[in-house]
Amino acid sequence: MLSGEIETKPLGASLSDYDFDLPEDRIAQRPAERRDESRLMALIGDRTRHLRFSDVQELLNPGDLLVVNDTKVLPARLWARRPSGARIEVLLLEEREPGTWLAMVRPGRKAQRGDILAFEGATAEVTEITPDGERLLRFDGDVLAMMHQSGALPLPPYITASQADPDRYQTVYARREGAVAAPTAGLHFTPALLAKLAELGIDVAPLTLHVGPGTFKPVKVEDVAQHRMHGERFEVPAATVAAIRRAKDRGGRVVAVGTTVTRALEAAARGPNGLEATTGVTDIFIRPGFPFLVVDGLITNFHLPRSTLLMLVSALCEHQGNGGLPRIRAAYETAIAEGYRFYSFGDAMILLDGSSTPATPLAANLTPSD
Repeated sequence: MLSGEIETKPLGASLSDYDFDLPEDRIAQRPAERRDESRLMALIGDRTRHLRFSDVQELLNPGDLLVVNDTKVLPARLWARRPSGARIEVLLLEEREPGTWLAMVRPGRKAQRGDILAFEGATAEVTEITPDGERLLRFDGDVLAMMHQSGALPLPPYITASQADPDRYQTVYARREGAVAAPTAGLHFTPALLAKLAELGIDVAPLTLHVGPGTFKPVKVEDVAQHRMHGERFEVPAATVAAIRRAKDRGGRVVAVGTTVTRALEAAARGPNGLEATTGVTDIFIRPGFPFLVVDGLITNFHLPRSTLLMLVSALCEHQGNGGLPRIRAAYETAIAEGYRFYSFGDAMILLDGSSTPATPLAANLTPSD
């Protein structure tokens, strides 16, 4: 760069590129009366359609594959008392070793190292305070039994006035407990809709990614390349890998139901042998410029401003050749103007490349890539 020139970053490299004004009344406080009655904005090639979620069956082709996240949200929101009687709120995040859990505590000042917290059915000692202010709690009882006896589902902090049935914050195919937040793109599916998709020759395959607390943590650096993602546990089973290969072989598209599925599949494809059954922890960061190896399409909700989820959606739109971040920003402006509902209990979006063939060919999935 010559002296006196001003360095400009490409669109999508700065956090402010993902900012937008969202009226508070656009944040959904309760789900649609029926799961599949939520609205669906479809970005298909250069076209935009406004539908109901049940219409998704019209957008998919026989031979396409939906990959879903079968994680189940734990009733991990608990209340405890210190010996002084002070009541505190505890959100259990993950089990670090048998009987020891990482937790968020409010107010944190009332849970210092060495304190004993009394829960309903167990006690726990605060053994460590992490640099992020989280606590390690060592329990003396059955933690899972305690959660199911007296815990509550940890709704996201932006849902402040919901009276929804707690089951509506679980997908109908949730099976494997371990998440502290729901994979919300899947909340729109009903058993009847899944059965109809099967009749139409559209397969469904599961994987598991336990959504962690990092889903609520904001990006704090303007240069998004400097952001470091939280790690999340995931498993892509061999049967799902086989289903992906069958879909690609027959010319079908792999459509991820949610950003969590996208992260798990793209992480699994980056192993030493390419796409294969994988169990581990991923901190993969998907933003514009990311080279997708597996995912052709995406079903997702409308996300927070300045979030890594919005970056991921923009990256796939770019990969599809459909306009990338500018297209997504325009779509979000339309969603706000048209009254779409945002976030976990809100409406949905589907991104497809407009063709009946995969945007990501099978060959790209056989070997790892940088």
